[in-house]
Amino acid sequence: MSTRSNRRPGTRTTISERLSPPKARPPKKFVALSLFWRTFFLLAVLLAGGVFAWVQTFRALEFEPRAIQAAAQIASLVNLTRAALLGTDGINRIAIIKSVSTLESVKVTPREPGDRWEPFETDRFQRVIERELRDQLGPDTIVANSMNDVPGLWVGFSIARDSYWLKADPTRVGPMSPSTIVLWVGIAFLATVLGSAGIARLINRPLKDLSFAASRIREGEYDSRLDETTLTSEIRQVNMGFNRMARELAKVEQDRAVMLAGISHDLRTPLSRLRLEAEMSVQDEEAKSNMAMDIDQLDAIIDKFMDYARPGEVKLVPVNVAAIVEREAAAFRDTSQIRISSRIADDTRVMADDVELGRVFQNLFENARRYGRSTDTGIARVVVTYAKTGPWVILTVRDHGQGVDPKKLDQLTTPFFRGDAARTAATGAGLGLAIVEKAVQRMGGAFELANATDGGLLAHVRLKKG
Repeated sequence: MSTRSNRRPGTRTTISERLSPPKARPPKKFVALSLFWRTFFLLAVLLAGGVFAWVQTFRALEFEPRAIQAAAQIASLVNLTRAALLGTDGINRIAIIKSVSTLESVKVTPREPGDRWEPFETDRFQRVIERELRDQLGPDTIVANSMNDVPGLWVGFSIARDSYWLKADPTRVGPMSPSTIVLWVGIAFLATVLGSAGIARLINRPLKDLSFAASRIREGEYDSRLDETTLTSEIRQVNMGFNRMARELAKVEQDRAVMLAGISHDLRTPLSRLRLEAEMSVQDEEAKSNMAMDIDQLDAIIDKFMDYARPGEVKLVPVNVAAIVEREAAAFRDTSQIRISSRIADDTRVMADDVELGRVFQNLFENARRYGRSTDTGIARVVVTYAKTGPWVILTVRDHGQGVDPKKLDQLTTPFFRGDAARTAATGAGLGLAIVEKAVQRMGGAFELANATDGGLLAHVRLKKG
């Protein structure tokens, strides 16, 4: 059982502060993303960049043909109007001009010398349209953005010695509308997000399966098997190697359990003979008593080794903590060495294994009996309390001894560790607190040691509510 020596009172925070995972660990200076979100983000950036490049390429390739097509449509209107006016006399031209002006927002009016007009070319798209119109209609063609303060697409052309204005709908020659671009880009980005999520999930699934199987092996379940028929050769090799490792670990665990059982049996047999021989052969009562104590100590050490090496399979069920504490405290009847009081409500339940939780309290009480005695009375006064925080129940076992050197707190759960001053007087195996930590972890909880502000050691056991 782990020993404690040179105990000194130290400062500590509250129970919830000590056991709350975000505060018990040093604050991180960066935000760690899961592999799924990292892969998703990189794929989304890649595909979004591809969509943006595609849109820019499409606009560049679509720009010139669209401008030429728009100019050809306007030129066709001008040529049709010119052809219609050429074949008529002056009186009929007026009727034709009126009839043309009522069709599809096209208006034809005579051009007067005093007409005011603004140039049409204000951007690259309009410059291409103006150039094409002059190429198709003649260099004397005028293209205006407004005429006499009337906005529109105005094209000035001549028929013999007469000049005219043709007003066309400016929406005919506009580039692709922003709403259309936004619609298609939005669809592309939605497809990008969904595609990135699907690809990231597909890429990360083998790693997620591997992580899950590794966590089961860490918990002592060696029957996890990964798919060895996957089409990806690298993943198939990793899965095959992992399955071989799991089988080897299962075999090692089985051999270890058989070996420990054999050792326990083989050691206890000669110990029983020694006890019997001491009772029958040794006449000195003091020597007989010392031999019996040594044999009991050896037997207890064997039990500790067996407890520490016990397989990690536990069945978690709701158990009554108060009943377990009373049951284990009843085994420590010698009030001249230890006195245990419980302040746990009768209805307090946690998810645990009854035997494992009993072993936890047994080792904590034994540890307090050995090393938690107060200096004034020589009696270990132990108090068991509890606190509920969210889905957890924190069970605290406190003694009123001298505490522990803060530098050695983290080492107390190390197997076979003892404080320097306690080495010669120690009678345990140095495994007690290591057994407690291992048992609590098997039950899905957490174990922590701390010094009380007014002296003594605090052992916190955090388990889920039952």
